[in-house]
Amino acid sequence: MTYRPKDTQERILHRLKIAKGHLQKVIQMVESGQYCIDVIHQSQAIQRALQEADSVLLENHLKTCVVDHIKKGEADSSIQEIMNVLQKSR
Repeated sequence: MTYRPKDTQERILHRLKIAKGHLQKVIQMVESGQYCIDVIHQSQAIQRALQEADSVLLENHLKTCVVDHIKKGEADSSIQEIMNVLQKSR
């Protein structure tokens, strides 16, 4: 289990709920035949909300798990784990 301070977890959940709300709106917009550019704007808002959630998650991971791994002498595996995540985001 990963340690996430309550405020960090709330920040993550807030951003995910924003993305969820935007996604529901995009689905409704597509179903009702809304203007493509308006749909794209909403889609971009979803992507930004998810990127912000990822940033908060990564920051928390670096401050907690990575620090613990370094203290235990497991820095290499922790660095590789983060590199794998970053390579997938490209």
